[in-house]
Amino acid sequence: MRQPSLDILMSEVDSKYTLVVVAAKRARALMDNSNSEEIKDIKPVSRALEEIAEHKLRYEFVKEGNK
Repeated sequence: MRQPSLDILMSEVDSKYTLVVVAAKRARALMDNSNSEEIKDIKPVSRALEEIAEHKLRYEFVKEGNK
């Protein structure tokens, strides 16, 4: 299974940093909520990137911090 192109993924997020963070958090959630047999079929990061490209995953950017 091929990963989605970077152009498609970048149309869904505002920066490459956001893409990495969203994909990593989703991959971690997939690993925590699945058994080991499901992980062998499709890697969690690949599945997370597919979900981002297919508009199945949404994120909310919360601007917080010390000023």
